[in-house]
Amino acid sequence: MKIVVAIAVVIVVFLLLVVIIRKRVKQRDEIIKRMEYFSGVGQRGGELGGLNQSIDDVPKVQEEPLKERILKAVQELSSKMKAIRNTSFADRMDIKMQQAAWPLLGTEFVTLLIVLAVAGGAFAGLLTLKIPVALMGAVGVDILAMVILDIRISKRRKAFTNQMGDMLNMVANALRSGFSFIQAFELVAKEMNDPVRGEVNKVVREIGVGVSLEKALENMNKRICSPEFDLVVTAVIIQRQVGGNMAQILDNISNTINERIRMRREVMALTAQGRASGVVLAALPFGAAFLLSVINPGYLDPLIDTGTGRMAIAGGMVMEIIGWLCIEKIVNIEM
Repeated sequence: MKIVVAIAVVIVVFLLLVVIIRKRVKQRDEIIKRMEYFSGVGQRGGELGGLNQSIDDVPKVQEEPLKERILKAVQELSSKMKAIRNTSFADRMDIKMQQAAWPLLGTEFVTLLIVLAVAGGAFAGLLTLKIPVALMGAVGVDILAMVILDIRISKRRKAFTNQMGDMLNMVANALRSGFSFIQAFELVAKEMNDPVRGEVNKVVREIGVGVSLEKALENMNKRICSPEFDLVVTAVIIQRQVGGNMAQILDNISNTINERIRMRREVMALTAQGRASGVVLAALPFGAAFLLSVINPGYLDPLIDTGTGRMAIAGGMVMEIIGWLCIEKIVNIEM
């Protein structure tokens, strides 16, 4: 339990340092902005040009953000790691990067996972001076990264599904007004917000370079991976082959999707108590262990220092995972 307390202290200290550094950087940027304003930087003519400018009009110092620097470093490192190219895992990650709308290739994300594993393993190893803990830290960091990726994809898919009804209504109304299907998609790309706007923009660009509409929609369906949009793609392909009133078809699909969204929300409301119970039951052992270690530091030592205790912890973790999966299976109703 000492390890848990030490890790918690390290995380708290790290977060405090991040807050302090961000505050100092913000203060420095404000000082630089004011100095540029009063020194007349960015004047385009006249001695009083700087005095007539507002602070917001003064050009900012071109400093590359930390996010861009990290991205470039990962890209450079990925270009040197030829062993991970053209692998099935990298290909799967490439698709997931498109689904999450992250500016990375599959090989670059695999490279990032390797870097995170090395950093997490080194941190855990230096903290505890134990090789098994270092290996657990390396694996745990990568698992956390994959969980964050899946959460990002799920949230983006949900946001797209919630916007799909409005998108289909807009396309149907544009078709009734005399627009072509491509022009209707261009209108959607201009009027709607992300993620619909970004995905529709990709379809329009693909068609602009010679890709067929069917292929562009299939590529979009792979990025979204939504059963609702799969229904739209199927309907569009069939209509282009056999004909029919596209606007009426899209209206019917839009009504169906809106009803499914409404029903899904009702189900989520009815199963909210079960999901909350699953979260509480999953977090309860860890919370109880943390409180016991704070109140009585030596109380849980037999669980860590003895073989029987470690076996009990392993068995408890296995049963915890099984219970969590069972609760998730009960409350997540496929629709």
